Amino acid sequence: MWMTWMRGLAAFWVCGAGLALSAPPTFYKDVLPVLQEHCQGCHREGEIGPMAFVDDYAKVRPWAKAIRQSVVTKRMPPWFADPAHGQFANDRAMPRELIDRIAAWVDAGAPEGDRRDAPPKRTYIDGWNIAEPDYVVEMPRPFTIPASGKVDYQYIVIPLDLKEDKWVQMVEARPAAEARAAVHHILVYVRAPGSNWLRGEAEPGVPFVPPRTTPDGKPRDDIGGGGNEILTIYTPGNVPDIWEPGTAKRIRAGSDLVLQMHYTPSGKEVVDRSRIGFVWAKGPVERRAITFNTINTKFEIPPMAGAHEVRGEAFPLRSEAWLYSFFPHMHLRGKSFEYRVRRADGSMETLLKVPNYDFNWQLTYKLKAPVRLEPGARVDGVAVFDNSPNNPFNPDPKATVRWGEQSDEEMMIGFFDLLIDAKQDLRQWFRGSGRRGGD
Repeated sequence: MWMTWMRGLAAFWVCGAGLALSAPPTFYKDVLPVLQEHCQGCHREGEIGPMAFVDDYAKVRPWAKAIRQSVVTKRMPPWFADPAHGQFANDRAMPRELIDRIAAWVDAGAPEGDRRDAPPKRTYIDGWNIAEPDYVVEMPRPFTIPASGKVDYQYIVIPLDLKEDKWVQMVEARPAAEARAAVHHILVYVRAPGSNWLRGEAEPGVPFVPPRTTPDGKPRDDIGGGGNEILTIYTPGNVPDIWEPGTAKRIRAGSDLVLQMHYTPSGKEVVDRSRIGFVWAKGPVERRAITFNTINTKFEIPPMAGAHEVRGEAFPLRSEAWLYSFFPHMHLRGKSFEYRVRRADGSMETLLKVPNYDFNWQLTYKLKAPVRLEPGARVDGVAVFDNSPNNPFNPDPKATVRWGEQSDEEMMIGFFDLLIDAKQDLRQWFRGSGRRGGD
């Protein structure tokens, strides 16, 4: 009996010693791979992150506690989709095991470890988050953003001089580095060769503010693109558009770009000269991506309202398509956003719910598997706004808030991408015909 007890005690001490001597995570072996995979995309030189998490312990160590706090609270990496609805190919959420690893590293004193355990450095294209662009356009002249006040949306027409149709595999819009804090968004339209939108009004290359009424005093209905396709949208913290091989957006020969620039003064005068980079599809394109939206411009958010709901509807489809991605857009009073698919038989399905919308991190959510939409289906959006004093970003809880371009006004837009057969004529697709051909 006594010998059995002694053997058990010995086993206890051996196990205890093993636990006590278990090596804590180290920077080069355990933490750097996590930073490379989940953080360096933004936290490197020239990108949006305020500090660079490079492959150097001495430069990362001062930020150890801040990194721990950000990942434990799930503030970083930014990802706001409710996991109960939809699965997403670009899910940024850090797995629990990696969060625990970061926390254990910091709690152990953030040990350095052996530099020889470091993974290979990740390579990036200087100045881009896409592959080396095949084609780059830049604002022909710089635009000065004042330190304060409001700046009207600036529209800039940039001829592309493309002699043949192009399929875009990747595209990235980038503000000038010094102006990044003052660029609220860049919405890039492709003006088709036959479109009259802004033609004869906006001189190519010169920032232009369209008048809000027609010569006979009626409100203009072409400010938002004039029926032309959206190529890409830049917002702070979002990632560029990169489509899977076989999927791309189309630019017709003779098209122009039109940049809709929303500048928000940030406290100091800065100069912007944004660029757009393109990577052309190298193989056959089977699926064409097109951006649509569910929208509501006729709302009023009452003063002091803590959860005011606004609904938007997209047009019912007349032809088959596949739902590919979502990009919800609101301003400072945005609280939550939900996308629902309404089937032709009346059934409803929620495919994305963002319960805690963050104006500072406007993200695209790409479905892991595109969802087929049959003719008659449509995409609905449900936005909730917080116009109460409990919203720390609310410019004025006592204001009645309506649609408007500035950040102290509001928007309700649920952008989404659909995929259609690349050989299908787009006009016929809208009409419900399966005819193939150009458009």
